Amino acid sequence: MGRPIPPPYRAGRLRPPRGTGPRWRRWSWLSWLLVSLLLLVVLVVSAGAGLYVRAGRELRHTEAVADYAGRPAAGRGTNWLLVGSDSRAGLTPRQRAELHVGNGRVQNTDTIMVLHYGEHGPYLVSLPRDSYVPVPGHGGRKINEAYADGGPRLLTRTVERATGLRIDHYAEVNFLGLVRVVDALDGVRLCLEAPLRDERSGADFPAGCRRMDGGQALAYARARYADPEGDLGRVKRQRRLIGAVADAMVGPDVYLDPTRLKRVLDTSLAALTVDRGAGTAQVLDMGWALRRIAGGEGAATTVPVRRPGVMVAGAGAVLLWDENGAKRLFQSLCKDDPIPTSADK
Repeated sequence: MGRPIPPPYRAGRLRPPRGTGPRWRRWSWLSWLLVSLLLLVVLVVSAGAGLYVRAGRELRHTEAVADYAGRPAAGRGTNWLLVGSDSRAGLTPRQRAELHVGNGRVQNTDTIMVLHYGEHGPYLVSLPRDSYVPVPGHGGRKINEAYADGGPRLLTRTVERATGLRIDHYAEVNFLGLVRVVDALDGVRLCLEAPLRDERSGADFPAGCRRMDGGQALAYARARYADPEGDLGRVKRQRRLIGAVADAMVGPDVYLDPTRLKRVLDTSLAALTVDRGAGTAQVLDMGWALRRIAGGEGAATTVPVRRPGVMVAGAGAVLLWDENGAKRLFQSLCKDDPIPTSADK
């Protein structure tokens, strides 16, 4: 393995890698899946006191946040580590084929984001999965490999070491969360101005409006290669899907049907795992912060990158952060100051 790249520790200007376009375009479909599912849980849980209490009993927890020597001191505001896992666990070969997700055993995390809220913000910062950072006990590695090396706790510690931020809470959404939530809603209605066919995602839809089940919605959200707009077109569809699912969650077909409401709540909670210190109140706070970002408040951005596609022995092609810009960004979050990219939407 090559010489580890030190974490980002200098002040400087934030700028995206050359040729990548605005930072929000670089979000993967799983990033939007993660945000979508967290919002869905909030919408359902906030429906009433009874659901609030029940959600508190049924929230799934994991060991993710712990003290250790040299851990960053607490800053101002609250920091969540949001993780999207593309695990295929529990899928039959037929289901893998139907969802076009492949047959490999996936242990890494495909989406890693830090959510910060306090007096300023809220802010959502994406940490690219190929970011080359020190993983405690394992040397320099891609940041998403920390989960495979030591689960949520090592991933949280790795992010704290790389960013200098203390992580207060952790939330993880699994790969099939969106599929199951959409199916619990008996599908969502989506409209296409032109046909969409993408062999890699499995999308094959004519122009017009139709009701899509969970597998179709996933294909709709993942399609990119056959879209003339590429990632930009994909992001537009992902936002439409999030809106369609949110509308269905708060519609009378759900709230006036106790059986369906229970099914939707159970499915939403099953898709979410949080740290042991997070209860329903903390999850609601996190969800409302995400909802504010979706509504145009604060900012969503990506850690500034210095050099993408660098080859490192034992790690392959990695992505190096802009040390100056990254330090400036994370110091602003630690102090709960407006971030340098707060004007970027």
